[in-house]
Order: sequence, then structure tokens, then C-alpha cells
Amino acid sequence: MSNNLLAGKRGIIFGALDENSIAWKVALEAKKQGASFTLTNAPVALRLGAIKKLGEECNATIIPADATNMEDLEKLMTQSVEILGGKIDFILHSIGMSINVRKSFPYTELSHDNFLKAMDISALSFHRVMQVARKLDALNEHASVLALSYIAAQRAFPGYNDMADNKAALESIARSFGYYLGKEKKIRVNTISQSPTMTTAGSGIKGFDKFFIYADKVSPLGNASAEDCANYCVMMFSDFTRMVTMQNLFHDGGFSYTGVSEEILNSLVADDDSASA
Repeated sequence: MSNNLLAGKRGIIFGALDENSIAWKVALEAKKQGASFTLTNAPVALRLGAIKKLGEECNATIIPADATNMEDLEKLMTQSVEILGGKIDFILHSIGMSINVRKSFPYTELSHDNFLKAMDISALSFHRVMQVARKLDALNEHASVLALSYIAAQRAFPGYNDMADNKAALESIARSFGYYLGKEKKIRVNTISQSPTMTTAGSGIKGFDKFFIYADKVSPLGNASAEDCANYCVMMFSDFTRMVTMQNLFHDGGFSYTGVSEEILNSLVADDDSASA
């Protein structure tokens, strides 16, 4: 359903790779709600993904940019403002990559060189995006800047590896930069801690399918889908959330505040009964 929540707003969406990407769903919903935007991803991701199809569907220009490269980001911001006809009202940072995860290095034996690369791509890129936007004065007053996170930033999730540290840094950057952008131009900066979602990136994490099932059983509302997350992002881009900033917002069906569910307890009791029999 379209309510034109983003009518007249201009944005930049990072990270759409294929139809399973949360950023892809956000782009579709933002278009439905009246926004215009550019799409961006690293050149290698653009070659591997299907983003051209999304660009055509959303009438959005695709601008290649390495989010760890300041010159690329400056070109992205400058071209986006020119193409869209004005300053930017919202940005979605949906970027995350860990070589240690891809190579199945255990957390206790990870490569620190890989760790630094993952931190640069997954967290410091968020700082770079806001630093460049501020330098170029590319954001309108009351703009909304979002990044996608995960609860492993606060709690130990074996198998999530160095991505947990990357997400913790991401959330800290949102708070720290959010203060300055808020004081200067009333710009909001938040992170959304999403349920485990079957994206291309998520499914590469060891044991992710078990994370997904466990979270779904614990959460009173079940796991939030990528479509649900897209709706939430659109709300955060809209004028209805102008006073929300520097927050990590849990969008996980209640998982983050549920100690244990009856379903999990009952399954443990059933296992004990089977062992006793």
C-alpha cells in the first residue's frame, strides 16, 4: 500500500545485490512511497549481482562506488545530487563483508589482516559516507541516515565471527556521528538491528540457518522479514521519525527482549524425556 510517505524525497541506497537483499526490498518500497534515489555498490558486486534489473524497475541510476574509497564516495554524492536535482534526504548503508567468515576461520584464530579489511568495509565505510556527505554539504536538513546491524553487536553469537565486532563499531559510529549531524543540521543517524534474514550475505555465516530457526522460535512475533525491514526503513526515512536519532533500533519480533520462549523450553523437556525413556 502506498501512502506517499517519501513523496519528493531523494536518497542513496547502498548494497542492493539481488532480490534477497534487504537493500533491494528497501529500494522497491521507497519507490512505491514516492522517493527518487540512486543505487550504488562496489564495482565487483555490480558485476556479480542483478542490480541493473532493480535500477530499471525503480527508474534509478546505478553509480559504482567502493565505499572504502573517499574519491569514489565524493563522485557518488556529487553525481547523486546532480541526477536527483537536489540534496539528499535519506541514505541506507547496507554493507557488510568478512573474509574470515567466507574462509571459515574460527574467531579465536582469525586473520587480523582480514579483520581490518572487514572493519573498513562493514563499519568504517559508514563513517566515510557521512564524512563525505558532510564535507560536500550533500544532505538536507532533517535527513535520515540508516545502517543495518545485528544483535551480535551486543551479545555473543558463536559463528558470527568478526562481523559482531564490525557491527558493534558500526553502532558506535552512528551514535558518535549522529551527535554532530544532529547539532549541525537536525540530521538523524540510526542503526536497525534486524532479525536473521536469509540474504546472500547472511546465509554465508556458519550456522546461520540455526540462528534463523532459533530466533524465530524465541521471538513472540517471529522473525521480521526483509519486506518488514524495508517498511521500517521507509518509516525511518519519513518525517514521522524526525526526533529519533543515535539509536540502535531492534526490529526482530521481540527477540532482543525475550529471555526464553515456551517453545524452546518445551523442546528441551521433550529431549530430556526422550533421553530418559
